[in-house]
Amino acid sequence: MSSLAEVILKRIRCLPEGSLLSARHLLHLGNRGAVNQAFSRLAKDEHLLRVARGLYVAPVATRFGKRSPATERVIRSLAVTTHEVIVASGARSANALGLTRQMPVREIFLTSGQSRILRLGKAEIVIKHAPKWQMALGASYAGQAVRALAWLGPNHARRAAVKLKKLLPASEWRALQSAKPILPAWMAELI
Repeated sequence: MSSLAEVILKRIRCLPEGSLLSARHLLHLGNRGAVNQAFSRLAKDEHLLRVARGLYVAPVATRFGKRSPATERVIRSLAVTTHEVIVASGARSANALGLTRQMPVREIFLTSGQSRILRLGKAEIVIKHAPKWQMALGASYAGQAVRALAWLGPNHARRAAVKLKKLLPASEWRALQSAKPILPAWMAELI
């Protein structure tokens, strides 16, 4: 293994689980082509996982072998790297808030940035661009409530809104009410 690849491995081993690394972070070590080639070889040898074009993450070593890092950690790292808001989808939010028992099969997240697909081993993570009103309250409980209500739709949201009123802390409910001007009319009416 070349010294550039060893330096990349040392660097990524020092980072927390799920931290993303790209060639642009390491251009001080060599020219772009050499750094890209080192990343490519490390991914081919399974020392790194290629998450998306130009983005890599280290697999987690366990006593049973290597596994992909936790999805939430990779998503958090991507949000920090790209300076975007990335949150759970409406289906996942509705499940987390106890509004449905359905567990989403696909891992879908919403973002204020561009849509993309990440691959963690054999898992596919879909990141979809969402309208500003769904992202306005971020990852808070109030933000989860907005996305859950949007996912449920106007026909099923009335019962969910009643349940949310009891479930959410008063401060989160007030945050939800303060967002009424940017929400769709049917949702603002429910809140």
